[in-house]
Amino acid sequence: MTIRALVWNENVHETTQPAIREIYPDGIHGAIAQGLGELLGDEVSVRTATLADPEHGLAEEALAATDVLLWWGHVAHEDVSDEAVARVQRHVLGGMGLIVLHSGHFAKVFTRLLGATCSLAWRNDGERELVWTTAPGHPIAEGVEHPIVIDRQEMYGEHFDIPNPDDQVFISSFEGGEVFRSGVTFTRGRGRIFYFSPGDQEYPVYFHPQVRRVLANAVRWAAPVSAERRAPEVSNPARREWV
Repeated sequence: MTIRALVWNENVHETTQPAIREIYPDGIHGAIAQGLGELLGDEVSVRTATLADPEHGLAEEALAATDVLLWWGHVAHEDVSDEAVARVQRHVLGGMGLIVLHSGHFAKVFTRLLGATCSLAWRNDGERELVWTTAPGHPIAEGVEHPIVIDRQEMYGEHFDIPNPDDQVFISSFEGGEVFRSGVTFTRGRGRIFYFSPGDQEYPVYFHPQVRRVLANAVRWAAPVSAERRAPEVSNPARREWV
């Protein structure tokens, strides 16, 4: 069955900063979508949406037609309507996969699903990042180099205020000595969530072949196992006698 992926990007930097548009002429969403298409081929159908789209491209019909939602945001988290956030949250609880990228750690839907501030340490000096695999048997790490070497990237460091993840797939180290849990998974309701930190807008990280491999693997992993979209519900079964 074809995985229906929707790449969502606030698309503010690319439309307001020529230097960022030069790095990502088709937007960050365009670069991510291109990578998924190249690596997954007919396994996936990829659509994109941005903050400026009607209902942010996150209308009920769009989410109902999405198996995995990839999310990139940075400076416009508060501009995403609470109604759209509630829809996304409901669909994740019902089984839609969610992949949150880089500064999307502060996205309203991510902090609500995790019930945490998701705050962290950061420094943008263009340092080298090494992304080390800590769970080599995890499907998201399949075929990924150990480590992934990203020549220039914004530093994210601990403490990262998140709940204990289901799995820690990657940990990153930086030239300044910091480490960061850069690839972690969660389950909320019936939905699978993956957070992956590499991807600052000032660097061409989403063209990196190994980063693209991680995202392709994550789309496969996060895709729902059932076509039914329904959150877990309360039940009140009749009493049965067991002998």
